[in-house]
Amino acid sequence: MATAAWTNRGRRAVTLAGTVTGSRSSHTALKSNYDALVIGGGHNGLVAAAYLQKGGLQAAVLERRHVLGGAAVSEEIFPGFRFSRCSYLLSLLRPHIYRDLELKKHGLKVYMRDPHAFTPMLEEGVRGAPPRSLTLGADLATNQMEIGKFSQKDAKAYPEFVAHLERLADAIHPLLDAPPVDIPGITSGSLRRRVAAAKTLMPIFRCGLKLGKNLPDFYEIITAPIMKILTQWFDSEPLRATLATDGVIGAMTSPSNPGSGYVLLHHVMGEVEKEKGAWGYVEGGMGGVSQAIASAARSYGVDIFTEKDVSQILVGSDGDAKGVVLKDGTEIHSKVVLSNATPYITFKNLTPQSALSSEFIKAVDQIDYTSPVTKINVAVDKLPNFLASPTPGDKPGPHHQCSIHLNCESVDVLETAYKEAKNERPSARPMVEMTIPSVLDPTLAPPGCHVVSLFTQFTPYYIEGREWTDQDREAFADTVFDWVEQYAPGFKKSVVGRDILAPPDLERIFGLTGGNIFHGSMSLDQLYLTRPLPSLSDYRSPIKGLYLCGSGCHPGGGVMGSPGWNAALTVIADLRRR
Repeated sequence: MATAAWTNRGRRAVTLAGTVTGSRSSHTALKSNYDALVIGGGHNGLVAAAYLQKGGLQAAVLERRHVLGGAAVSEEIFPGFRFSRCSYLLSLLRPHIYRDLELKKHGLKVYMRDPHAFTPMLEEGVRGAPPRSLTLGADLATNQMEIGKFSQKDAKAYPEFVAHLERLADAIHPLLDAPPVDIPGITSGSLRRRVAAAKTLMPIFRCGLKLGKNLPDFYEIITAPIMKILTQWFDSEPLRATLATDGVIGAMTSPSNPGSGYVLLHHVMGEVEKEKGAWGYVEGGMGGVSQAIASAARSYGVDIFTEKDVSQILVGSDGDAKGVVLKDGTEIHSKVVLSNATPYITFKNLTPQSALSSEFIKAVDQIDYTSPVTKINVAVDKLPNFLASPTPGDKPGPHHQCSIHLNCESVDVLETAYKEAKNERPSARPMVEMTIPSVLDPTLAPPGCHVVSLFTQFTPYYIEGREWTDQDREAFADTVFDWVEQYAPGFKKSVVGRDILAPPDLERIFGLTGGNIFHGSMSLDQLYLTRPLPSLSDYRSPIKGLYLCGSGCHPGGGVMGSPGWNAALTVIADLRRR
């Protein structure tokens, strides 16, 4: 079969059955007035709307695309193949949101993965044996056996390393589910405001108490290069490289850059159905979680609309937000507006520039949205068969359900790939995280076929100063496929379609400024009190009545629902004080 019977370079995909399109069905018309308007139907916007409605406000969600979910969408790019087109794994959905919104009742089903990581080697097998590989899962004893293939010393150290990370992650959980400390409230204003603001110190106190003597370790891991941490614990390159991928995933950084340790910790914080550190596949694709949140929101009375593209936020003569204007000229008025768009889109594209100070606009321009990611969605008519773990008869093995790390034999490979992208060239040997969710979820592909996600790094936004062309996209995809072929011969012949999304495509289609999956880099200067800016860390904007509720806010990208939840509670508290 041809390498690409279908190639999709960012064109509109087919909408899935059951995916919300048009208005909130034909039963509900768009009203001219609401208490709260949410711009963007991504998961955080939907969560914010649900909690606003539960808090007694009539809320509406306005999504510009034909499908709900933002980056967490399911789309049928090729007939019969359903893809998690952007976001592809579920983990950091906050447990209290899962419970409060009864998402299981609203159709959310998650396939748990065990094992969860598979790193095959490109090497010659010894005496006819296949190349080595490293597989990690929930069972520590099995993990130690796997690691022991490369280093017995590392195998002994691994359980304590995992326990160490879990202690740190557990300690900072209180910070994920609360707004940052309200510094202005504590230091100025009335006594009543200062007392209320003082309560925002409690999560950081609880975090400090939990950390205790581990506080220096926590400081080190959030500031140090991930390689400094990993080298303290381990010697074997495959293990260090596999763990290092979690320190750079989605980030334009290398394992030797300061701050990459925090990104690793950020991914260890995950939890799915009470299993800490777990990552799962949502049935029907990542759109399933967005649909479950939307279903919950609708059950409370939220109006949800797609193909409602907001062109401007209305700001009154008094400087307060008054609603929005759609691209077709329709005005919708509201007491408050919450933006689930990136801070850049919110303040540079949607907010009248005359309503903002030049100093503030300059600060918004400095937010870092650099992205290294090109996402390639692939339809195949045969399951990839890896030299390092061959399976007979096209039958899936345990490793097929994993995040499959390719080109991760050594950290030097990751470093070289990063340096090429920093020099504005797509990596010649890119880091590839492959997932095959159809191994566990049969709803995604026709019988005998599969959907494959290739989350690749490192690629620049501009190639040596110019924009990406279709030829560039195809050439990079060919490079990626050539590397996959080395690990799993026959892969290229199995491809029946591919959807190539370079950083500019992720920006254009999903509204991810710079193609950054986190709505802004998760660097130390853009976390907690400074996410996305020191003046915006409490979800409030310089315009009264305009709030941020997306991943550009604390606690950042990937922590599903928490920014929306925190923003909704902030709005409700502010309206009660009016």
